[in-house]
Amino acid sequence: MVKTDIKSIDSLHEKENENPLLSIITVNYNGLQDTCELIDSLLNTIFSVPFEIIVVDNASRIDEAEILKNRYPQIITIRSDKNLGFSGGNNLGIRNAMGDYFFFMNNDTYVRTDGFRSLIDAFKLKPEIAAVSPKILFAEPGNTIQFAGYTPLTKITLRNEIIGFGQLDDGRWDIPKPIPIVHGAAMLFRKSAIDHIGFMPEIYFLYYEELDWSASIQREGLECWYVPSCVVFHKGSKSTGVYSSMQIFYKTRNRLLYAWRNLTGMNRFLSVAYQILIANFKICFLFLIKGKASLTKSCILGIFAFLKMEK
Repeated sequence: MVKTDIKSIDSLHEKENENPLLSIITVNYNGLQDTCELIDSLLNTIFSVPFEIIVVDNASRIDEAEILKNRYPQIITIRSDKNLGFSGGNNLGIRNAMGDYFFFMNNDTYVRTDGFRSLIDAFKLKPEIAAVSPKILFAEPGNTIQFAGYTPLTKITLRNEIIGFGQLDDGRWDIPKPIPIVHGAAMLFRKSAIDHIGFMPEIYFLYYEELDWSASIQREGLECWYVPSCVVFHKGSKSTGVYSSMQIFYKTRNRLLYAWRNLTGMNRFLSVAYQILIANFKICFLFLIKGKASLTKSCILGIFAFLKMEK
């Protein structure tokens, strides 16, 4: 099942190009201040690799791409007249990128140190590595782990854990290792890997895209890795809100969609049945007793949206 062409192409490419170009892609949606803080951190920090910054303005209320271009003439800005979602926005960035490696960063992230060369060099560990994620810390208080890898998803319930979550960044999480899923807030891909597995799946729109992409990588016999020598700080989601109706709708729909697209045989049907009849029923009930009827409605709408989708 391993595709040898991607390995041979990358081995040759790395010998020929010892100073690859890094394309940093971020999607902005009504998040001008956060995006500026990210750009400032990149421009003031990265000296180890040549890089370009691409900002996709995903139909913000005002043309924030124009504001960013005037403020940072050295970056590439793209204005979409339609909200393409997380995946569509990043794919638009890919189509305009010139790099050998693509680093996808949420616009509410930033960096304090230049670990980018070490992140790229991690691909030399094994030719099978297609994507890596750095260590991710919470922006506040700044010394606490948000992500140091994932445990594998369980086959039916699709549950897993974030390794190190909420723990002090005290050196315990500083060993590179293979992981089943890269983190959508900060993930670096070989260009040749994307050429091989395809663009980010736009059917999800928001949430679960990186899980599906990671599953595609593994089906090809390739690997995802956690590389802690690069550290990214993440403020957390602001565009969808904490337990917003949008968040609940897409997480409900897309967890079911992920199961349908990536599980096979009886596991597919058992997982979908579990999500609808047990997990989502429990979530809806909890929202109801907490007086959050709108979130219950969003969960139910997410289920029906999945059932009506062309998959």
